[in-house]
Amino acid sequence: MDRRTLLGAAGLLLVAPISGALLAGCSDSPSASGDNGFATGDGSYTKVPVADRKAAPTLTGTSLDGKPLSTADSAGKVIVINVWGSWCAPCRHEASALVAAASRSASIAAFYGINTRDLDRAPAQAFVRTFGVGWPSFYDPDGQLLLNFTSLPPKAIPSTVIIDRQGRIAARFLGEVTTISLVQAVTQISGEAS
Repeated sequence: MDRRTLLGAAGLLLVAPISGALLAGCSDSPSASGDNGFATGDGSYTKVPVADRKAAPTLTGTSLDGKPLSTADSAGKVIVINVWGSWCAPCRHEASALVAAASRSASIAAFYGINTRDLDRAPAQAFVRTFGVGWPSFYDPDGQLLLNFTSLPPKAIPSTVIIDRQGRIAARFLGEVTTISLVQAVTQISGEAS
């Protein structure tokens, strides 16, 4: 094998995984795949029976403004975690629904975001200002925080995971959510007995 062929093959190996990851993230055409890997959102909702729920990871990191952030600060409340990117059209489309849902369920739920694949904080900060997002978001450009979710992972952008008051993963939306569906899910999960 000559040097040009070898370099070309190495380039394909470096580019293919990155391109595949970027293409699999956010899409305007809904689809779904198996439970492994990353998929585009199909709007599905999955709720885990109370007896089958697994402990949610405690997320720690920095916010979009560089301050320390942890979901441990909301222990005992329902926690809603939305995975988003400023570059994602469905994320922009669902933003007003999330803001309304957060307002309607403020007494029972704490909202957090995980901003992913934004290589610069500035576009993510502009997204937050533009859509009036009032909850903190973890800055996670390389998706490391997402790897903590082994039970019902947020494998699409956008995705929304709901953690019950006992700190267990209770439900997941893949793709965009509506205000009504999210408020209903949060309210139901908040009222469940352990």
